[in-house]
Amino acid sequence: MLRSMYSGISGLKANQVKLDVIGNNIANVGTTAFKTQRVRFQDMLSQSLKGATGPSTNTGGTNPSQVGLGTQVSGIDSTMTQGNMQPTSRNLDFAVDGEGYFVVARGSMGDGEGIVIGEGGVIDTENADGENTLELSYTRDGAFTLDEFGQLVTSDGYRVMGYSLEGSEIEYDDETGKPVIDEAVNVNEPGVTIETTGNLVPLAIPDEVAGLRVKSFSVDKNGLIKVVLSDNSVRGIGQLATASFKNPAGLSKDGKNLYSSTANSGQAVFRSGVGADESNEAGYGDVIQGMLEMSNVDLAEQFTEMIVASRAFQANGKIITTGDEILQELVNLKR
Repeated sequence: MLRSMYSGISGLKANQVKLDVIGNNIANVGTTAFKTQRVRFQDMLSQSLKGATGPSTNTGGTNPSQVGLGTQVSGIDSTMTQGNMQPTSRNLDFAVDGEGYFVVARGSMGDGEGIVIGEGGVIDTENADGENTLELSYTRDGAFTLDEFGQLVTSDGYRVMGYSLEGSEIEYDDETGKPVIDEAVNVNEPGVTIETTGNLVPLAIPDEVAGLRVKSFSVDKNGLIKVVLSDNSVRGIGQLATASFKNPAGLSKDGKNLYSSTANSGQAVFRSGVGADESNEAGYGDVIQGMLEMSNVDLAEQFTEMIVASRAFQANGKIITTGDEILQELVNLKR
């Protein structure tokens, strides 16, 4: 059979994958914090018709003669650049301006101590709670809501993780499981020192803090959550956690705007909490309240790539039909 027909088939398959990726990019042009993808091709093994020869006394050297056997997909890359910021004026919408991902989780809290963050900002597996079954995921989509208990959650119910503050620990009612903050640090009190406990826990903004009604809340650029109580005092109740990776493009897309770490993304490195002795906050971006990150899909680029992929698909189909015509001529030679 003609090698060109099989090369054409490989081209059809490869460009079909490219069209699939382009279609997914265009479909997600309005998805919050979506990261566009691209397809890379590579040639397949070439069949050698004649090997290379070196120069001799009478003749010079000759190059090898090889016939390529088609193309294949070498990889599908994610472009992790930041999308544009879109103001929403909603106090539960957050965006990360710079490096970092919000940390969300599902599962049981175990004894309520949360996940221990050790030196270097990585999870301390040696001191992990055996009853803790929290499964961490990462997202740039900061469109959060509050549930019945005042827990900060994503639209799919994943609890948003962060640090509790010393003196503002989040406890859980034994009967209802409702988060309770009996005491809270007054951040405007002269000489007060704000420090985190160093453990990742689900964050909550309950109706009452320290026995007083919560009037409003705000989030600083470092993720510190402050509430204004009925006596007009300002209390700190937690800090949003963010994480970064050595190779963000190595993260696995799990759907629902969530990512999970892989063997090639590297360990998650968590941003230091406020008051940490050795802070790594300078390497992270700012948390901006009332804004969402838009998709980084460039429609003009995607339409151009779609035209190129479509024409390449048609050209590879023409190779197959041309090969079929040649085979038909060979069959007709017998007549």
